[in-house]
Amino acid sequence: MSAQKSHLFSSSKRAPRIKRLSTSLLLLCLMPVGYAAGAQEKPATSIYQDTRADPEMRITDLLARMTLDEKIHALSTDPSVPRLGIAGTNHVEGLHGLALGGPGHWEGRNQAVIPTTQFPQSRGLGQTWDPAILEQAAAQEAYETRFAFAKYHRGGLVVRAPNADLSRDPRWGRSEESYGEDPFLVGTLSTAYASGLQGDDPHVWMTASLLKHFLANSNEDGRGGSSSNFDTRLFHEYYAVPFRMAIEDGHADAMMTSYNAWNGVPMTANPVLREVVMGEWHLDGIICTDAGALTNMVKLHHAYATLPEAAAAAIHAGINQFLDDYQQPVRGALEQKLITEADIDRNLRGVYRVMWHLGFLDPAENSPYSRIGVVDQAHGDPWNDDAPRKLARRVTDESIVLLKDEKETLPLNAAQIKSIAVIGPWANTVALDWYSGTPPSAVTPFEGVQRRAAGASVVFDGGKDEVAAAALAARSEVAIVIVGNHPTCNAGWNQCALPSEGKEAIDRKSLTLSDESLVKAVLTANPRTIVVLQTNFPFMTTWTQQHAPAILEMTHNSEEQGNALADVLFGDYNPAGRLTQTWPASLEQLPPMMDYDLHHGRTYLYSKEEPLYPFGFGLSYTSFAYSSLVVAQKEGSIQVQLTVENTGHRDGDEVVQLYVSHENSIVSRPREELKAFRRVSLRAGEKQTLLFEIPVANLAYWNDTAHRFIVERDRIEVRAGTSSSDIRLRKALSVQP
Repeated sequence: MSAQKSHLFSSSKRAPRIKRLSTSLLLLCLMPVGYAAGAQEKPATSIYQDTRADPEMRITDLLARMTLDEKIHALSTDPSVPRLGIAGTNHVEGLHGLALGGPGHWEGRNQAVIPTTQFPQSRGLGQTWDPAILEQAAAQEAYETRFAFAKYHRGGLVVRAPNADLSRDPRWGRSEESYGEDPFLVGTLSTAYASGLQGDDPHVWMTASLLKHFLANSNEDGRGGSSSNFDTRLFHEYYAVPFRMAIEDGHADAMMTSYNAWNGVPMTANPVLREVVMGEWHLDGIICTDAGALTNMVKLHHAYATLPEAAAAAIHAGINQFLDDYQQPVRGALEQKLITEADIDRNLRGVYRVMWHLGFLDPAENSPYSRIGVVDQAHGDPWNDDAPRKLARRVTDESIVLLKDEKETLPLNAAQIKSIAVIGPWANTVALDWYSGTPPSAVTPFEGVQRRAAGASVVFDGGKDEVAAAALAARSEVAIVIVGNHPTCNAGWNQCALPSEGKEAIDRKSLTLSDESLVKAVLTANPRTIVVLQTNFPFMTTWTQQHAPAILEMTHNSEEQGNALADVLFGDYNPAGRLTQTWPASLEQLPPMMDYDLHHGRTYLYSKEEPLYPFGFGLSYTSFAYSSLVVAQKEGSIQVQLTVENTGHRDGDEVVQLYVSHENSIVSRPREELKAFRRVSLRAGEKQTLLFEIPVANLAYWNDTAHRFIVERDRIEVRAGTSSSDIRLRKALSVQP
């Protein structure tokens, strides 16, 4: 039996972002890096070229030498200044792998596709409940991003990831981009991904993590002009939490604003950017608009009469990069004296701080990453190596959730099965989403099962003809039916054929799984049917839950999708994924889509309804017992100790979840809140004693009058369990501020 601390993702190994370092400190520890056009060996003739000088002094000197036209140009996503020998870098998409291709045709339809390692969708990454493996996936993506930038001169080093938005409603069309509905979970995983993208070096980043989309961006219908309305307590305690954590703990220094307004003020020009994000959380890098958001403020929000007024408001709020046709509006704002050149200078400082971190102010030969994509060319492209494929498979293994396993239907014994029918529209494809890249290769579920059950007859049917599919199932010992949704609706922009489908720009109108009729037909023909839900978001699959003997859930996009599914189906991997979003039992359990006030019964935090599947839910092929819960307050933290034992006959992972409820709070609180978690591996029969430390500050509520978080004298209950609704141990504690 061993004692271990919980993995409450720590970034302590990374120094905070550099703001104003002294020259002496730079001389001791700085390793400059760059792709600057002026990288040729020559003595520095200006302060901005002096790698020994304070970064802030260098940026001041650079801005003083730039013309107004150059500064306006630098407000795009290309802050290069060729005249001064300064190169910059553009943005690139990378929610779950570098995107230089894919359905979104990133980098243009006329550009050759560069294949890159593709992991499960962000929702699947969240279902791992494993910050460490997300950091590894992000680090692999960052390496490939550097490689493609150096070898192929493609992409950029500002990576638009992670998405720190919260999936408060399962009808949200972009649910697959979010890690989940809980702020602490999403904040922890966003911190991990941002840290992996930026790397371990305290000064030099592999890539820059650009968080999106700030803030409360979880409706697609009307998003360009809609307003998300809620009070400042929910801002600080819920919607803003993942962004704050990724900025303060993960040191992300770039962020994209959302299309919507908050309480009537468009996020593109919301004062909260400068007052809170920059003033209190100390983000001092890039804050960019979303594409077309500047125009939306005039035409959809009707917040400003003219584009120059909108551009001026955005710049005053802190925007320093526009994904829009912004140059004439900015020039108009200058001419009308709505802004000054000094306002532009102030904002551009953040852009060049990020460029400095990425090395674009310094000679390339000094970079710790200078060999990536240059010398490495002799070794081939990294996405073709075994290591990233193995990592993608491991991440996908960890993301799969076992929703039901009646009478130990799973795992299957490949040696004893003679025939398997693999049925369904997603059974022989790896469907990529809008923000995906193109994998170098991909294994479909049918191929994965075929490889693993090599001694059996494995036959595929797409399921279009339910009668034929049922007949095939009847002739087979086992049927595996794979149903769900297509991540892009297999259609053009703003088009989805079914009301239960959704994607960017389209919210769902229904949670009914249209292919459940196929499940019924196959299950009627063969009671030994395993259902695999391949989904972007929750469905109301009550009939399937009641009748199918075994159900697995996984997301799209992984290049190792088929191999990972086979790993779980045949017991080579014991599933331990956990849901990160509540699956409602009916549409009636949900408040209206545009109701952003969680207190009205949204998410596991406030809902009193009985869901189909609760937040944090997931089963295993083994069993776990919890015991010996000890809770105490010591030195600014709540220390929680408990013992977990694998009481089954298989090795496996358990995701230990700690929730807190407040019994005597003077303000309304959630029914319970996730405050710590850990994914732990245990051999059959093994015990581990786990130690968690919950900072007392994490129990605070936001006080509007004091404009700060306040820890109150309170009595809390600490709950340890396997999900938000399966609590195994409880203990009360009086908290002292």
